[in-house]
Amino acid sequence: MAINKVINKSTKSHGAMKNVIQYVLQEKKIIDGYADIIGPYEPDRITYDDVYQAFLMEKKIWKKDSGRMYAHNIISFHRDEKVTPEECMEIGRRFCDQFFSGHQSLIAVHQDRDHLHIHIVTNTVSYIDGRKLHQSKADLEKQKVFTNQLCKERGLSVAEKGKHFDGTKIEEGEIRGWSKDKYHLLVNEAKKSFVADCAIAIVETLQDCTSREAFIAGMTQRGWNVTWTAKKKHITFMNGNGDKVRDTNISKTFSMNIDKENLIHEFERQNECRLAGSRSDRDREEDGFEQYYREVESAVEGIDHAESVRNDPETGTGDPAAFIRKLDDEEKAARAERDDRRAERRRQSAARESDARDAEQRTEEESIGSRSSGRSR
Repeated sequence: MAINKVINKSTKSHGAMKNVIQYVLQEKKIIDGYADIIGPYEPDRITYDDVYQAFLMEKKIWKKDSGRMYAHNIISFHRDEKVTPEECMEIGRRFCDQFFSGHQSLIAVHQDRDHLHIHIVTNTVSYIDGRKLHQSKADLEKQKVFTNQLCKERGLSVAEKGKHFDGTKIEEGEIRGWSKDKYHLLVNEAKKSFVADCAIAIVETLQDCTSREAFIAGMTQRGWNVTWTAKKKHITFMNGNGDKVRDTNISKTFSMNIDKENLIHEFERQNECRLAGSRSDRDREEDGFEQYYREVESAVEGIDHAESVRNDPETGTGDPAAFIRKLDDEEKAARAERDDRRAERRRQSAARESDARDAEQRTEEESIGSRSSGRSR
């Protein structure tokens, strides 16, 4: 069962685009290295900075270095789904071919959870004609249908409304795990009780919760004290009337999988979404070297990293100024390399345009020649 989610937060920022690419390509997430680039990309290795520069270069070639920077899709599979990383990569490629043809796309399969999920980060500017990518609600619905079709082709399960992953019916009054819709929490009116009230408070709190501490604080605001300690296996909730509910009671009554492990997984998932799509941009706009310079300046002033600067084996001099000059040279070299790549891309673009004009001219000349030959006869 695949769930296709689109993240469209902070998409008008260079820093946000660089940040999401860096997040998607973390080695601890792409454990077996399942990552690929669709479209123009020159470096031999896929690194977040090279991908970012490739995206940015394409935008500047077409003079469209503003507005929405990227699109971010996540296709996530149920933990019990029999899907392999190789199949995930193929699904990602097919998805990009169908919806993002002519656009650079980064595809990465994350294996750091108990379920596989695919991240697709797409440059909004086409490398074919420079057109910007726009997605309507109808487009998103088409993506959902196509994703389901890809699953069917591979014998994978498809999400069905009103059913669990195994195909069994979700009974009336039952809650699907991690549902955010508090108004449909209790379909069966007979189940309304302090247990249901506790379940509602949990769902409301989990909508924007990234830690155990935040969860406890949110539940407290909703009138439920939480006992969550390392010594006790279960979590206990108690309201102002002294009514107590154990996590196992919530889980059995509403199929919500409320226990320590699942709650921590949910906190991590919420953090993952924040990091991937909406991490603060305060310093993200700056180039990585500028951030590094600030650290070096702190070292020179003796605030931080002073020992590493003095003992840096690359300089061997213990001279902070020499260390900074070395970094400056490295940045200039990297900038020159990027400029060479841009020049080559412009040359290729100009060559394509020239070839197209020549082809049009030849076609026109052949057409004229054909008409003249016909009149002579």
